[in-house]
Amino acid sequence: MPDVVADGLRVLFCGINPGLMTAATGHHFAHPGNRFWPVLYLSGFTPRLLKPSEQSELLSYGLGITNVVARASARADELTAEEYREGGRLLSLKVARLRPRWLAVVGVTAYRAAFDDLPHSRLRSSGGTPMAQVGPQERTIGDTRVWVLPNPSGLNAHWTAETMAEEFGRLRAAAQD
Repeated sequence: MPDVVADGLRVLFCGINPGLMTAATGHHFAHPGNRFWPVLYLSGFTPRLLKPSEQSELLSYGLGITNVVARASARADELTAEEYREGGRLLSLKVARLRPRWLAVVGVTAYRAAFDDLPHSRLRSSGGTPMAQVGPQERTIGDTRVWVLPNPSGLNAHWTAETMAEEFGRLRAAAQD
């Protein structure tokens, strides 16, 4: 699945991994039940609702998309811990090269799995449990700040499109500073 990236983006959104529909179409967040595109619009990141096939337009707004893990699957819980850790390592290298202002990982569980074992992790409590929550993180990758967003998958019933848009909007406001 090709990334939608450029040097110096305002925000690089990072999905967990491509779903089967995304892999089949070549468009990020392509499953009709995924709320990424509507939430991006509702939060003010884009002036209109983009279709997955219009993903390259994100670059004109200083936005991009990549994934933690490159392998497509029907569900993120099919990925192994090693795939997440290796994905986090490769993502860190990509971010260091591209230097976006913000890296926005969609899914706190994916963020924890990808970054918990990396050097200099400050995300563990004394018991070794990751402490990352939705919102801005202490971690940086070079000068890039990190924000964890709720997973826009239709399988994530804990967040509505409206509550997700509020969190995405917090990131949008921070990325404008």
